[in-house]
Amino acid sequence: MQEELEKRWRLILGGQTRQELDVVLTKQETGIDNTLEALYNSDRKGGLGPSSPNVSRWLGDIREYFPQTVVKVMQQDAIKRINLTSMLNEPEILGTLIPDVHLVANLMTLGRAIPQKTKATARLVVQKVVDELMQKLMTPTQQAIIGSLNRSARNRRPKHNEINWAETIKRNLKHYQPEYKTVIPEIRIGYGRKRKSMKDIVLCLDQSGSMGTSVVYSGIFGAVMASIPAINTKMVVFDTEVADLTEELHDPVDLLFGVQLGGGTDINKALTYCAQIITKPLDTVLILITDLYEGGNLEAMKNMAAQLVNNGVQLITLLALNDDGSTAFDHHNAEFLSSLGVPVFACTPDLFPELMAAALNKQDINQWAGDHDIKVHAK
Repeated sequence: MQEELEKRWRLILGGQTRQELDVVLTKQETGIDNTLEALYNSDRKGGLGPSSPNVSRWLGDIREYFPQTVVKVMQQDAIKRINLTSMLNEPEILGTLIPDVHLVANLMTLGRAIPQKTKATARLVVQKVVDELMQKLMTPTQQAIIGSLNRSARNRRPKHNEINWAETIKRNLKHYQPEYKTVIPEIRIGYGRKRKSMKDIVLCLDQSGSMGTSVVYSGIFGAVMASIPAINTKMVVFDTEVADLTEELHDPVDLLFGVQLGGGTDINKALTYCAQIITKPLDTVLILITDLYEGGNLEAMKNMAAQLVNNGVQLITLLALNDDGSTAFDHHNAEFLSSLGVPVFACTPDLFPELMAAALNKQDINQWAGDHDIKVHAK
């Protein structure tokens, strides 16, 4: 037991502790030690430098020694620590990486700098991540939103041909009359009249470099919501300029390649554009996904946010839409939006479908967040 504990500490602390922790490593443990040294002590050894021919081998080694969840973390550490980003320009290297949202975000950051020889491989990587996320997120998103819209569309005074008999019987079981062997339908539930578009949703995404994974998830959710006929979904991305990617929602891979991560931030310009495309303010949910660091006209941004709220738009600010559920953000701007009654918080992807269902039903979003143990920024 003591020997195993010393081995663990030896692997954690690295080769510089060989004298203090004189343990004998197995062949596999030596391989693990070498992969960790190459990455986390690369400044001592020359390790993996971006021009090293051993990068491909190292990427293969970590997949052999560690579970996939750990491999993804080490890939991200490699991109940050040893400038592996430059290696993403090599299709041979890119093809050995395990695809995940962080890798897609890095490819989006490279954007047009990706050389022609790598673009096909990069697209395959993005396609794989998109397919996995669509498979995971489509059903819960559709169920939550369609269920929400169906509830809002119910007719409490339906005509005979509009009665939802299954729901009506269910709601009136307490009125069952044993002597008559029937249910007295004191409450009648109807299907209601469906409209072509009951609600409008605008996703407004900050595409500055820090929002990479949020943009990936937002693109997937936008594509899913665009497939629901009862809502009209628009997708707007911005840095110092604004781009409307609504037409790309049918193909989330094209949409993500249309995003150019990095650059400045002009929230005012983005909100101004959104105000121009909103035609039914009382039936519109505007999801602003940003860390609120405004590089444009701050006072104009505040005035535009206030105008949208006063016009009846349901504005919700997500500081992040990622698995971490947290981010650095501008606290002063968060306080201002909170003072307008705008909910401000970070959200994980698994809760986003429920959030949209609550928003479409005009629930108290701050209360909803509290019920899900989400920290809401309050004035």
